[in-house]
Amino acid sequence: MIGYLQEIVNALIEGLIVVDSKSRIVLVNDEACRIIGVNRDEVIGKPVEGTIPNTRLHIVLKTGKKEIDRIQQLHNKIIVTSRIPLFDHKGEVYAVMAVFRDITAVQKLAEEVTNLRQIQATLSAIIDSTHDAISVADEHGKVVLVNRAYSRITGMSPKHVIGKPATVDIAEGPSLHLEVARRREPIFNARLKVGPARKDVLVNVTPLFVEDEFKGSVGVIHDISEIERLAGELEETKRLLRHIKAKYTFDDIVAVSRPMKIAVEQSKKVAETRVTVLLRGPSGTGKELFAHAIHNSSDRSSRSFISVNCAALPESLLESELFGYTEGAFTGAKKGGRKGLLEDADGGTVFLDEIGKMSVSVQSKFLRFLQDREIVRVGGNKPQKLDVRVIAATNTDLETMVSDGSFLSDLYYRLNVVPISIPPLRDRPEDIPQLVKVTIMKLNQEFGRFVEDVSPAVMKALTEYSWPGNVRELENVLGRSIINMEPGERVIEKRHLPSLKAVSHEEDKLPSGRLSELVEDYERKLIFRALQKTRGNKTEASQLLGISLRTLYYKIEKHGLSHDSYG
Repeated sequence: MIGYLQEIVNALIEGLIVVDSKSRIVLVNDEACRIIGVNRDEVIGKPVEGTIPNTRLHIVLKTGKKEIDRIQQLHNKIIVTSRIPLFDHKGEVYAVMAVFRDITAVQKLAEEVTNLRQIQATLSAIIDSTHDAISVADEHGKVVLVNRAYSRITGMSPKHVIGKPATVDIAEGPSLHLEVARRREPIFNARLKVGPARKDVLVNVTPLFVEDEFKGSVGVIHDISEIERLAGELEETKRLLRHIKAKYTFDDIVAVSRPMKIAVEQSKKVAETRVTVLLRGPSGTGKELFAHAIHNSSDRSSRSFISVNCAALPESLLESELFGYTEGAFTGAKKGGRKGLLEDADGGTVFLDEIGKMSVSVQSKFLRFLQDREIVRVGGNKPQKLDVRVIAATNTDLETMVSDGSFLSDLYYRLNVVPISIPPLRDRPEDIPQLVKVTIMKLNQEFGRFVEDVSPAVMKALTEYSWPGNVRELENVLGRSIINMEPGERVIEKRHLPSLKAVSHEEDKLPSGRLSELVEDYERKLIFRALQKTRGNKTEASQLLGISLRTLYYKIEKHGLSHDSYG
């Protein structure tokens, strides 16, 4: 009878152990032996507590309370077990049985599924964060995935396109998903009209291969309906781009103080080489003056010197200005394309002011230029070798930007080969008397005056002031003083001098600085206030500001506005 019973329990797919009232093992099946790692003959008749690791059968024997579906670690396995007391006719426990199953593989599979779900959620978040529309089709050309930007650009919701043929969103032109499925090759820069509004878009579609088997295609849809308007804005913003011949030399730099002498000596040494230079210092200290002087002291002095303010243009326009573009690269592109500023600077020097305001995507392309010394025009695929010396300037903390991911570390190290610090005016008061003399001469020519000097009292006030706006603020103060003078007066007195405290603390009344910087600062404040007022709703904010949604995205990125600051 015992042998017959053993055959029955051996047929079970779960492990089974039975102990008697004295906690001795009286029955164990094959599956239990496999899971626990014991031999039946060695455990029969033995006390369960010292034989089976982590057992609770002896506890259930005492309490008479069953334990159902308990998960337990056993050696390197995970098991789920139920422990059930058996009662005689008197209601006393005469045995306890445990039924358990090895769920290690199931547990691992569950963890893998959880990880896959987390990865899927992360990928979905990444796809939804892009401003360009993304659509994914399977190998049969049916749409299986679209992101949020897809609905914004095409005007079609996911429920109207998912599971449908990839022709459903095309208003004019062929289905590129179907074309890629047929050709098994990518298609770039195709012009289409999509959605009910027949919006102009530029589309790139690439095939998806898994272990050399075609599984579908991914399309990236770029809204170009605003390009023409942005191209029109280019003419207005070109005044912020300075494409000029370098006109200053080291003789034009006032360097009486030791910090300025050090900066000038470093610049003279580096001018004799072709190494990349990074000029660092607060706004208004004269970084562009140093860039001119370095170029004019180099063996490139007879070649082009091109100055670019990286904060003056949105990302797409800065890219086309720097790298040029081919014919048909975008709506409004000139026939035959156009050279970029880097090509214009071939053999000479390019000065990139406010390099910290360059977007990450343009940074990436500029890094490739520094590495390979060649460019590819926007919309093109033909590389062109260039010989351009790069001088960059910044008034921002690039190290912090590298840490928070807003500035590429590889680009930082490429630019920071020779950093030269231009000290603020407050750290070089010895330079102020000579700066005053040079500035008065310049303002005399500009205003048609014959001012000769400043009084000792004025000079004392100027040297004791902290000059938060640096040399540019000094020029502003002296200019206002000359305007306050009578035509026949030759010396600037204290009565002519505007209150330096007022200059410092009443910037809203008459701010100092370049027009471009003041406009940038005011624009940033307007955008910030609009986003605060609309609680971060960019569509409402763009309507409030009277600009397109895409332009708002450009400007949010340009000014470094994060959702945490206005949301």
